[in-house]
This record gives sequence, structure tokens and C-alpha cells, in this order.
Amino acid sequence: MRLLERMRKEWFMIGIVLAIAGAKLEPSIGVNGGPLKPEITVSYIAVATIFFNSGLSLKTEELTSALVHIKLHLFIQIFTLAFFPAAVWLFLQLLSITPINEWLLKGLQTVGCMPPPVSSAVILTKAVGGNEGIVVTPLLLLLFLGSSSSVPFTSIFSQLFMTVVVPLIIGQIVRRYIKDWLERKQPPFGAVSSSVLLMIIYTTFCDTFSNPSIDLDKFSLLLVLFIICSIQLSFMLLTFIFSTRNNSGFTPADTVAVMFCSTHKSLTLGIPMLKIVFAGHEYLSLISVPLLIYHPVQILLGSVLVPTIKSWMVSRQKGVKLMRPTV
Repeated sequence: MRLLERMRKEWFMIGIVLAIAGAKLEPSIGVNGGPLKPEITVSYIAVATIFFNSGLSLKTEELTSALVHIKLHLFIQIFTLAFFPAAVWLFLQLLSITPINEWLLKGLQTVGCMPPPVSSAVILTKAVGGNEGIVVTPLLLLLFLGSSSSVPFTSIFSQLFMTVVVPLIIGQIVRRYIKDWLERKQPPFGAVSSSVLLMIIYTTFCDTFSNPSIDLDKFSLLLVLFIICSIQLSFMLLTFIFSTRNNSGFTPADTVAVMFCSTHKSLTLGIPMLKIVFAGHEYLSLISVPLLIYHPVQILLGSVLVPTIKSWMVSRQKGVKLMRPTV
């Protein structure tokens, strides 16, 4: 019974494994020009569905109230979009002399460019009672990734506008008219986006397995896994040290938001973005692998660290209350 409950809870992780396995067994179904017609169903319909769904579920009224924490959001934005990708780039210059697969290294760079997810970072922040840090930075992210793509930037921008921005805006407009119904029925927005995302992952790997010239060695894969774990732990420690300095101005609850939101990366936004930016690229699946690894690692590390961080935050908040002078 516990196993079934665990499987039900982790259905998306299991789905990723099954999607990749299915692509390995029968790649002809999901390749470009195949029965699924991913050049249309994925590149346009699936991506647009994810962002229309995001527009429906995005509570802009909560985002407005969150703008009160300007310093917190500014720190997370700078760390996520400036320090993180720059630090990864410098690290990759050292790794470029190693035998690690070059396309996996490029994938690590794209991970560095991704914004944090609203889902896992916010859930883990809430789990310990912290504040929410939401970063919306699609344009800067696309500019950074666009420079690594062989596709003209104008084509990338136009497709992103039609499949990301327009559906998101339409979703927000529709939400205004059916807001009461959405709050009453609580549709499974997350499950819908995750299901569509599995289709995108499946077709991406169908292209890989249908190309015999692409080979992924296990040594590179294991090293990338180790690097990803090291990056996450190092950056979480770095953000913790910085945000707990005496003159940082952050509360213990802010520190929790900084740790999770600055170091977590969005798979739901990332995979569709890579599908558009690296459209037609024969090594797209290898570039996607680090992000596919990063996602479960950030959830596992977060789950392990939540009890420790929660106990630290509670004790620190108690200490702050005791230090306050009584009136």
C-alpha cells in the first residue's frame, strides 16, 4: 500500500523514466514526420497548452502582494540570472578539458540560465514556513540561451511570443472570467502541465534514439550527476551564508526563500524553451539531460534538508523574539 502511495506521489518521475524507455523501444513514433507529428503537436500545441495552463493557474493578485519584498526578489533575480549562469560558465571552462561529453556540458550551461520553478521552490519554502520568492524572467533567459542556438533570434522570438507569451496572456484573460469557478473546482493544473511535458520529453528522446551517431557514455552521465549535486549544495550553502550575515537585512523566513528559489531550476519552463531555442538540433536530448537530472535532485535534496532548515528557522525566530525588548 505504501509503495502504491509513493508511486502515485512520484508519478511524474516515473513518467520521465517510462517516456525515455518508450522512446528507446519505439523511436519512430515520436520523431519529426512520424505519427505524432511533433513538429506541430509539440512545438506549437503542447508548448502553448502548458503556458495557457500556467496563465489560468497564475494568481496575479498574489504576485502583486509579493512585490512588497523588493530586496528579496532583487537578490534572487541577480543570483539566478547573473551569478548562477556566470559561475557555471567559469566552471565549465575548467571542465571543457575533461573527457565529459561536450553536449552534456552545454546542457549544464542551459541549466544555469533557467529561472526557478514556482512549484518545487515555493512548496519547499512553504513546508518550513518561509516567504515565497517568485522570479519571472523569460526575456533575459531567452536572450542568454539564444546566443547558443543556430536558430535565428528573430525566429526564436516570434515562436516564443506565439507559443509562450500569447497563451499565457489568453490564460490570464480567461481566468478573470472564470476565477470563481477555478477556485471552487480547483482543477489539476500541475498534473495537466506535467502530462504534456512528458509528451515533449518522449518526442525529444525519440529524435535521439533514431539517430545512431549519438552516443551517451555512462562515465559522463555519472560525472554530470555528481556535478549537479555539488552545484546545488554549494549554492545553497553560499546563499545561506550570505543571507544570514548580520547586515544582510534578511529574516530567517527570507533566508529559506533565498536558499530554495535561488538554486532551484524550472523543468516545466525549461524543456519547452529548449525545444524552441534548439529546434531541429540533433543533440537536443543530450542538452536536455542535465535539466532532467537537476529536477529530481533538487526535490530530493530539498526534502532531505527541510527538517534541518525548519528547526534552524524556528530556533532563530525564537532567538529574535527573546532579544526584542519588552514594552
